[in-house]
Amino acid sequence: MTDPLPLAPTKPRVPKKKSEDLLANNPFVEFVKLYKNNPVLFVREVLNTEPDPWQVEFLNHIAKGNRRISVRSGHGVGKSTASAWAMIWYLLLRFPVKVVVTAPTSSQLYDALFAEVKRWVKVLPPMLADMLEVKQDRIEVKDANEEAFISARTSRAEQPEALQGVHSDHVMLVGDEASGIPEKVFEAASGSMSGHNAVTLLLGNPVRSSGFFYDTHNRLAGDWVTMKVSCADSPRVSEAYIEEMKSRYGEESNAYRIRVLGEFPRSDEDTVIPMELLELAMNRDVVASPYAPLVWGLDVARFGSDRSALCKRRGNAVIEPIKTWKNLDLMQLTGAVVAEFEALPPSDRPEEILVDSIGLGAGVVDRLKELGLPARGINVSESPAMGGTYRNLKAELWYKAKAWLEQRDCRLPKDELLVAELATVRYMFTSNGKIQIESKDEIKKRGLASPDKADAFCLTFASDAVIGMMGSKASTKWGQPLKRNLSRVA
Repeated sequence: MTDPLPLAPTKPRVPKKKSEDLLANNPFVEFVKLYKNNPVLFVREVLNTEPDPWQVEFLNHIAKGNRRISVRSGHGVGKSTASAWAMIWYLLLRFPVKVVVTAPTSSQLYDALFAEVKRWVKVLPPMLADMLEVKQDRIEVKDANEEAFISARTSRAEQPEALQGVHSDHVMLVGDEASGIPEKVFEAASGSMSGHNAVTLLLGNPVRSSGFFYDTHNRLAGDWVTMKVSCADSPRVSEAYIEEMKSRYGEESNAYRIRVLGEFPRSDEDTVIPMELLELAMNRDVVASPYAPLVWGLDVARFGSDRSALCKRRGNAVIEPIKTWKNLDLMQLTGAVVAEFEALPPSDRPEEILVDSIGLGAGVVDRLKELGLPARGINVSESPAMGGTYRNLKAELWYKAKAWLEQRDCRLPKDELLVAELATVRYMFTSNGKIQIESKDEIKKRGLASPDKADAFCLTFASDAVIGMMGSKASTKWGQPLKRNLSRVA
């Protein structure tokens, strides 16, 4: 009699209680149980930092399942930090998960918010950090790089698909500096934003009193959780900064409302140039046209605390921060400008140097001409080309500068003082209905600094006025000052 065949080995059964014990001893399972619905605890215990009170409220809104959250704020309150925490928490505690973050320009996206996300990834405990692969524009879970990731995508009007077609069991869409994100991008993203587990976070300074971000705090506020964070509400912002902004812009200005209070600008503001145009121009991804003429504008200091300022503009871009000099006499200032000119190769030298020739500036113009530089005196008190609209040439130049900014294909340097000066100069109407710009003396009476950089920038637009008055560029004669009929000034 043969022995029976041995039975195939069977996997021993694990009693239910033992199975639960095994799961309980798995550290990642414990991690998920502990932090999945508690982003504030995640920040405190995993990232080892204490969130500000408004950041706690923001994170708790996400944890409660609020699908649309819009935050307007002043500068420096920690909105990039809070959204970075939210993205990392969501990536690690949801699966499958897709997080897409966008901003109007690559500098805002990669130099600010995405850099902040990468910074906090480095703070994660090694076990968690090792799960992630950090790339230039993505952060992926290594074992599921197509199912769990954070992706950075710049949003532009000509490429509205930045937030389009994002589908997963869990989706988070983050729009930084949301006032500047084109409307077409939000329209394209509507499908991605419609899922039951899609969370949309919009954050930014409220620079525009229109657009989708504005609507989320007004017309669409019933569909969104909205928050306003003033600099005064944030322990990250010093009193000194708030006082500096108050003295730079004026407490009643739109610039102060936007940068400090986190409020949208008033529509009845009487400044020439809206803050929205300046904020966008300062962060725009454009390069100067190599074929456009290079022109310089030189505002000559009159006395005291005023500064002489030199602006260099090539077509659609101010190509470098505006230089200033203080306490130079006319010949010293002339020497400084000549040094700037001669330091450049001939192909990079300006075709025109447009100098405010009122008062002391006339001497600088004369000396620059003697030295062979293409200088031209501009008397901004003279009558403008559009005499029926503007009180004088100064007003016309300021509105030319505004029109240049309104084209939205231009760039300003990241110069806070220039932006402050451009954002605070007011206009008024004369008795016969012409537009007039307030004088430097009137600006100083309001407790603000003389807008020397702003005036140098606006002088660069006198180049167009010269060409318009004298015909073709080839007819320009450097020895002839710009003359207008002063009798036409009302």
